[in-house]
Amino acid sequence: MTPSEASPRIWRVLGDKKGDNSQVDVIAEALEQTRGWTSELRHLEMLPEYVKGKPRVAPTLHHIDRARSDPLEPPWPDLILTRGRRPSNVALWIKRQSGGRTRIVLLGKPAGWLSHYMSQFDLVITSSETLPPPFDNVMQIDLPLMQIGADRLEAGRVEWQDTLAPLPRPLVAFLIGGPTSPYVYNSEAETRLRKRIAQVLARGGTPYLVGSRRTPSGFLDRLQDGFPDTLRVFDWARPEGENPYTGLLALGDRFVVTGDSISMQVEVARLGKPLEILPLPFGWLGRLDDARRRLAAWMFQPARAGHPAEAARLAMARGLYHLRLMQQTRHFPRFHQILIDRGLASWAGDAEADTPTDQPIPTASADDVTRILARIDPLLRGV
Repeated sequence: MTPSEASPRIWRVLGDKKGDNSQVDVIAEALEQTRGWTSELRHLEMLPEYVKGKPRVAPTLHHIDRARSDPLEPPWPDLILTRGRRPSNVALWIKRQSGGRTRIVLLGKPAGWLSHYMSQFDLVITSSETLPPPFDNVMQIDLPLMQIGADRLEAGRVEWQDTLAPLPRPLVAFLIGGPTSPYVYNSEAETRLRKRIAQVLARGGTPYLVGSRRTPSGFLDRLQDGFPDTLRVFDWARPEGENPYTGLLALGDRFVVTGDSISMQVEVARLGKPLEILPLPFGWLGRLDDARRRLAAWMFQPARAGHPAEAARLAMARGLYHLRLMQQTRHFPRFHQILIDRGLASWAGDAEADTPTDQPIPTASADDVTRILARIDPLLRGV
């Protein structure tokens, strides 16, 4: 098949994570706009134990609720666009059912130890926070493709205008994630957040705390303890009303995002609004893990022209990965520094970063999307 001869059957195999899904949608929309290729959604619902639990990496459907998910049946697709451990397991299963004919494009860091399955993904697209092994089917782009669409942003503005507009300014959204190696959510993390909250209150502003599904139980209660009622809170675990996240993106003046949540950092940065990254403590195990990630950052970096030992380093990196001595990972501090060096973010409480940039960066890099499409085309030619 060539792009000019037929329109391939394309499935978007997705779960319920909006940030993940929006990145896949960017590629699907680009394929439709530039190639005329439409795609079909195959939405997956997870069994209760796998909503948060992680299934082993394998071509399997054992973790999904098939009765509540979209049907998975022939004719099988020519191409799958997917992201995340749970949906990518389903993509591998579909490829097996198709006799290996289906091509898979996986966005983001492959989950777990994929040395056995890495070659089953025809294209793995990672962004600058990810440290993948240097294989031929891996390509790196700049920032993640996640975005908040203009329609969704405007809907949030309309829905939340009457609630948020009267609040004392500046309205500072605190977007809080949860424990992710190497970070811990301990008393030190609480102290850092409470200090920044107090600074906002001292200026007469409104701190608005928004938790996520990963935020530890009771963490938001401890953060707000002793502060006045002008502090606003949305607790994912005990929601009172609708989630204000999109409304805050539209109407907030500043954003403080915990260091573990790259997705929220990117969504704010793409709007050109003042973004503060709150660094989180490591803990002693986290410090060891950070050292491992720094080593991986050096070992898995792309080939550097003109370095005589590059071939040996690349061979060693691939060997360590296949031997399961070093796996793909993310290095959060490296990504934070990229955002700061580009003027897209500052460290939380940095007095020199008090002025909005008012310069939204593109919702997705046109160059990156063009490069991705150029890698997808030959997959459908059987190259």
